[in-house]
Amino acid sequence: MINLNDKLAKQYLVECSEHLATVETELLAIEKGGGEIDEEQVNRAFRAVHSVKGGAAFLDLVKIGELAHRMEDALALVHSWKVAPTTEGVDVLLRATDRLRELIQNPGESDRADISKSMDALAGLHEDQRASSAQGCASPAGQADQDGRRLRVLLVEDDFVSRLVLQTFLSRYGECHIAVNGREAVDAFRFALTQGQRYDLICMDIMMPEMDGREAVRQVRALELAHGILSMHGAKIIMTTAVCDIEAVSECYQDLCDAYLTKPIDLAKLLSQMKACQLVR
Repeated sequence: MINLNDKLAKQYLVECSEHLATVETELLAIEKGGGEIDEEQVNRAFRAVHSVKGGAAFLDLVKIGELAHRMEDALALVHSWKVAPTTEGVDVLLRATDRLRELIQNPGESDRADISKSMDALAGLHEDQRASSAQGCASPAGQADQDGRRLRVLLVEDDFVSRLVLQTFLSRYGECHIAVNGREAVDAFRFALTQGQRYDLICMDIMMPEMDGREAVRQVRALELAHGILSMHGAKIIMTTAVCDIEAVSECYQDLCDAYLTKPIDLAKLLSQMKACQLVR
């Protein structure tokens, strides 16, 4: 675990509290809407919770990450299936937000906290949404090998050695395409969408010429949204960078990446992230 007394860690925990304030504001607005869903409100709440989850992963705060992930799932259902949550459903999300705030205020003790009540309540909301709205759910791009299909991978890396190492490793799991900068990556992703051959996984370097990785991710997520694909059901994006900076991590998760690995890439950690994203068993 990163030292939680570190200046940047403290700064990020403050940012997490700000993210939760955003979530609370948007949930109250959704509740006030009386059955009408404003996609921008749900998107803002989703992004805020996603950022909390990402910071928790970087700081190795397991229970904060688990609870944020469960909240993210619930918000994704609200967005994807255009189902307005009931007053009771919003109350569940608001209580989970309060519980996350409590954990973030005492992060050193958070992994010993009991979050089962909040997790169970959110799971119930998840099942209620699933039962009422399953017909409208978009199929996720992940879990590609569950039906025997090999992964489609886009590797975006401008350094030859790093690219060779990752390509050799990722080719074990599927078809691996290469882009050497963010602009090429966006073009490749756009073409794949138009051909109905979505990528399951994108490994995206951050520092690249012509277009950096963060801008490329923003454009990829915008393309998915234009095709009716929420990031929850889109390509899994793992950012790779030589910069180990929690502020950079926060920014990447706000752009809706799914994981963040520092160079030199530990292939065991990469595989672990692929498993966490349910891309491989």
